[in-house]
Amino acid sequence: MTVIVLTNCPAGLRGFLTRWLLEISPGVFIGNPSARVRDALWHEVRQYSGQGRALLAHTTNNEQGFTFRTHEHAWHPVDHEGLTVIRRPNDRASAPSPTTTPRPGWSKAAKRRRFGNR
Repeated sequence: MTVIVLTNCPAGLRGFLTRWLLEISPGVFIGNPSARVRDALWHEVRQYSGQGRALLAHTTNNEQGFTFRTHEHAWHPVDHEGLTVIRRPNDRASAPSPTTTPRPGWSKAAKRRRFGNR
């Protein structure tokens, strides 16, 4: 089983993938191509994705039963003691701390949404 997820990619690439895979939702393709075809499709996705992102997940003979690859994603697969896990970026550096005071001019609702109930 192979799953390819496209985000913000050209429509032509989506049309190209429908030759070998079934599009079950916008940008989500599934199918069961051979490993050779899967690798060729992934090469085309990486080449023609433009400003978009792509994710490929497919079955394989390992402990998890699957593996995945990413292209232009902020989340990256990392090997951790033989298992592939996802490393997400640390968004805490850009998020406001709860002790930060809001600037003047914010509505009460915006203050509650951003800084919590105070």
